Amino acid sequence: MDEMKKKTSVLFVCMGNICRSPTAEGVFRHHVVEAGLDEHIVVDSAGTHAYHVGEPPDRRSHAAAQRRGISLGELRARRVSDEDFERFDYIIAMDEDNLSRLKDQSPPQHHSKVRLFLEFASSGQREVPDPYYGGAAGFERVLDLVEEASRGLLETLSKK
Repeated sequence: MDEMKKKTSVLFVCMGNICRSPTAEGVFRHHVVEAGLDEHIVVDSAGTHAYHVGEPPDRRSHAAAQRRGISLGELRARRVSDEDFERFDYIIAMDEDNLSRLKDQSPPQHHSKVRLFLEFASSGQREVPDPYYGGAAGFERVLDLVEEASRGLLETLSKK
C-alpha cells in the first residue's frame, strides 16, 4: 500500500464490475502503458454490488475490447470496499446511480474523489450506458465513450 500511495490511483466503478468498469480499467491501463506512465498510475475496477464477485468480465465486453487490441482476460469482478475510499485518489463512476451509491458509502471527506467518468470526455453525455441487456452495438458504444474519457482523464492526470 505504501507503494500505491506514491502513485496516482484510479478506481473505475459500475454495478456488477463485469461490463463497463473492467472495460474502463483495461482501456485506461492500455493508454497509461502507451504513455509510459505505468510506473506512476495504478488502475483497478470494482462494482457497487456483489452479483459477480470473482467472475471474469462479460464475454461480450472482452470480445469487443479484444477487437481493439485490449485484453480484459486477467480481470475478476470485486465489490467496492470501505478501504477503497482511503486507497484511491480517483473513484470514477460510470453512471449517476453508482455515483450516488459511492457517495452514500464513502465518508464525507472522500466525496471529492468520486466523479463521473464522462466528466473527462467532450461527448456531451453524462453516463456510460450499461450494455448488459443489449446487443453488440452497445458494447462498441461503451468502448467509444471509454476511449474518449480515458484520453481526457490521462490528460488531466498528466498535468498533475
